[in-house]
Amino acid sequence: MDRNDPKPIHFFLPNIFTALNIGCGFFAIIFAFKGQFYQACFTIGIGAIFDLFDGKVARWTGTQSAFGEQFDSLSDLISFGLAPSLIFYFRFLTDSGRAGIIIAFIYLLCGALRLARFNVNLDKVSSEYFQGLPIPGAALALISYILLSLETQLLQNKWLSMFYIGFYAILMISTMPFGSLKNTTWIGRHKRKVFFVILLVAASILIYEEVMLFVLMNLYVIISILFFLINRRKFKQGIIDLDDEEFSS
Repeated sequence: MDRNDPKPIHFFLPNIFTALNIGCGFFAIIFAFKGQFYQACFTIGIGAIFDLFDGKVARWTGTQSAFGEQFDSLSDLISFGLAPSLIFYFRFLTDSGRAGIIIAFIYLLCGALRLARFNVNLDKVSSEYFQGLPIPGAALALISYILLSLETQLLQNKWLSMFYIGFYAILMISTMPFGSLKNTTWIGRHKRKVFFVILLVAASILIYEEVMLFVLMNLYVIISILFFLINRRKFKQGIIDLDDEEFSS
């Protein structure tokens, strides 16, 4: 064996993070069944952190593999597709009859389609943009809505809740570009500023997660939509081919 080859244990490291992500989704569902919505949302947030690190660990150790990619997608479907849809349903939609069941399922279905599209077209688009909102982002948007609802009665309207989850389901399967935080030229040129912003964001969430996570996630989506509308012609001309018949990530 070449000394430069990754050690056997290195192949397990990224998959351990992926398995922990699945565990977070599983426990979040259990919390939702018990009506412990804050704990359920908090667990999904931890799962998002594990999901952030599994790919990085694979790149650091040189152990990227097709197996790891598929395993990661399956874990994302559980933790950011199935779990958030069930938490959201038990929090807001249990009295909505079949409509509530269907809209929660539509979110899960759109998440599955988003992941399948990503896997098929992994190398076909610019690394600076995602095409369609990534499923972890949609999951964080849903749990942020749930957390905010624990602080105010204003969001506990079933029709508003159905619109919200439906809107984020559509964003996942849309062809709209959303900025990526990895491999972007702008971030590479402004590392210090980006690091400072990340610290501010992390601090704001730690101080008042029930409000700040909702504000930050929806602000990201609003800015992305406005950026797309302003630069739609440029995206069509080559940054991302939005008219391509193939879906891409």
